[in-house]
Amino acid sequence: MDGKAVEAFIRRYAELIAAHKEELTQLDAAIGDADHGTNMDRGMKAALEKLPSEGTPGDILKAVAMALISHVGGAAGPLYGTAFLRASQSLGNDREVSPEAMARAFAAALKGIQDRGKAVLGDKTMVDAFQPAVEAMEKALQEGKPWKEALQAAYEAAKEGSDATIPLVARKGRASYLGERSAGHRDPGSLSTALLFEAALILGDEP
Repeated sequence: MDGKAVEAFIRRYAELIAAHKEELTQLDAAIGDADHGTNMDRGMKAALEKLPSEGTPGDILKAVAMALISHVGGAAGPLYGTAFLRASQSLGNDREVSPEAMARAFAAALKGIQDRGKAVLGDKTMVDAFQPAVEAMEKALQEGKPWKEALQAAYEAAKEGSDATIPLVARKGRASYLGERSAGHRDPGSLSTALLFEAALILGDEP
């Protein structure tokens, strides 16, 4: 995968965030500040404007990180910004990256989210979608499955992880202030994470 492939992934993510902006905001209205969708949409639109024309995969992800940190409020900006920055650092300056390198970049992104937010599986956060996705991707590659299948496994795991946040009582973030009342609502960050791995499916279309 080269910079163009990663750029296509980012553009697809921006499209999905825009398409689900209202849903993300409604989810956040139930247990947060009612701004996750609008914040992420603004951040991804800003990211598209910052994409380098001939950048490496790492360059692309770093540009996204900087845009999100600058333009997204609340917890999402620092968390997603850190995720994209760690992924960028993982890829380094290589102009072409392998599926294994991209999987390590997603794992680095997860570690960045957890280092920044201190959340673990079951806290009702984006980690509940991100961690199962990374683990499914790594497992598929370890088993020798094609990259496209690894991406599909990651996306399905992210969706299931997001679904699993609905009955949970939040232990991190703004939703944790609601206590038991946070149960019965999907975590909005888990949905934007599932959309990230849906967008990543496009990486499997590259030769």
